[in-house]
Order: sequence, then C-alpha cells, then structure tokens
Amino acid sequence: MIIESLPVSADRDIPAAVLTEITALYAANREFQALSGDFPEPDDIRPEQVAAVLADELAQPGAEVLLARSEGRLVGMVITLARHPDPADPDPWIGLLMVDAGVWRQGFGRRIARAVEERFRNEGRTGVRLAVLDGNTKGLAFWIALGYQVIDRRPDRQFGRPCAVLRRTLRLPRRAARVAVVDPEGAVLLFRYDNVEVGVHWALPGGGLEATEGPREGALRALREETGWTDLLPGPLLCTWEHDFTHSGIPVQQHEHVYVTPGPHRDPTGPYLAAAHAADGILTWRWWSRKELAAAPEPVWPPDLARLLDEWERGGG
Repeated sequence: MIIESLPVSADRDIPAAVLTEITALYAANREFQALSGDFPEPDDIRPEQVAAVLADELAQPGAEVLLARSEGRLVGMVITLARHPDPADPDPWIGLLMVDAGVWRQGFGRRIARAVEERFRNEGRTGVRLAVLDGNTKGLAFWIALGYQVIDRRPDRQFGRPCAVLRRTLRLPRRAARVAVVDPEGAVLLFRYDNVEVGVHWALPGGGLEATEGPREGALRALREETGWTDLLPGPLLCTWEHDFTHSGIPVQQHEHVYVTPGPHRDPTGPYLAAAHAADGILTWRWWSRKELAAAPEPVWPPDLARLLDEWERGGG
C-alpha cells in the first residue's frame, strides 16, 4: 500500500480522474454520509460537491489529504490536521478516514491509521486525536480497537454535531530482550519494578537493546549486568511480545525477545549490582515457583509466563 498526498494544482484543482475516484470512495461510504449530513443527497454525491468539500479542508492551515493506493487502486483516504484551531490542543488530528467498501475487512483502515501515526511520530508529535460522531458505532469500535481512548464529549466546531473525542499516545518503538533463568526445581528469577504508567510488576532480567545489539547479545549483556552471573548464556527463544509503558519519562511500545536457560538457584551478586538495580528501577528480586507464578498477586511480564515455561519443559527444555 502506498500513501501519497492528493495532487492539486496551484489553484487547488484536482485532476478529473482522481476526483472521480474520490467521489466513488465517498459514495461507497453511504451509511456514514447519511449520518454526517455532509452531502444533501447521500445517494447522489457529485464530483463538484466533493471538490468543494476538499477545498474547504485544504483551506485550513496544516491540513493534508492523503490517498492510499494498493496495486494502483484507491482503497482509502485520510484527512489530517497538523494543529487544531484550539491553541490549548497540542496534538495533530485525523479529520476523516474512509476505506472503499469493496475492500472492507482487509486491514486497510488499520494500515492507513498506522501510517498516519508514523508520519506524526516522525515529526516528533506525542499524540493524535480525532472525533467520532454520535451514532457512528462502527467508527467508534474501530478506533478503540486501535488503542484510542475517549477523552471528551463535545460538539464539533463546524456544525455543532455531538461527538466523542478520542486520543492515542504515539509511542516510540523500543527493542528489548530478557532471559528466564530456571533453577533445577523449575523456579524462575524475577525483578520487581514500579513504573509510572503501569505500576508495580515483575519482569525477567533484561532490558532495552543498544543501537548495534541483536536480541541475544543484548539479553546476555543485561543478564550479566543485573545478576552478576557470567556463566550463563541465553538458550532458545521462549516468546516475543509487545507492551506499552513509560521508560525514562518517554511513552514507548516495547518489543521483547524472551529467552530461557537452565541455571543454579543463587542470589544476584557483584560489586556493581546495587548501582545497576538503582539505574534500572529494580526494587527487589526473588525466585518464583511455577505454582506461585500462576497465582501471582501482581502482574508478571510476559503474561502467561508459567504456561510458557511448562510448554518449554514439556518440549525437552
């Protein structure tokens, strides 16, 4: 899929062929058009009407119309706004996202939304907002499924229509790797953290990767820094998973490689251990039995760690 800016002339004229495609896209979303009231006759949307609507959109400072194409076909369109007219609103906005009805349920809406988020993230923006008209239950469900949260309810500025305002934090991607060290009795070592966003939780030794590190290399380095053990190597890959949290004051989406290896039951040790734990925000540590893991009163990362370790052992780990 390719995302490209709407081609317009210096006078904001849209090429006739492109305007025909966009008009068909608007018409394909008849249910939304009937709800929004943007066109007097949702069953008879004319190219000149669409051209006028887009001209109004582009007249706003920082507005952009983006077209999404797959194999040359127009599959969707999104209108974005770099800044809301309200100076108290710091975020860019998604004004409208439409997908051709002929390709619904093929993931294009999600891909277009993620591409727009990536554009804003690359500009250094930390969040994005949008408004969903009351009654647009499908649209609301779509955005909530993508991680957007309702933060306000108010009428839109142009027509006073009641809307839900949603926002999503634009997280920076972060790579990380961890090691599950399993003792002869099946217990695993975990560290306890208290994160400003997600609260108290337990996690395996490990952490963020340096720029030039691979996951296994980074897992080994972090394991040695956080435990002082130099005689263990990361074994097979136990799982990969993603989760959101705040690292050093920055919201991130962390992608982790989790390895597993057998090891003796012993204490972390070393002259630099206290400093390493303080730097990483480690509050304490303990060995957890498989039964304790399954009934842990506080969150354990990755989720279902007990089940994953059981499966590893059944596979001959």
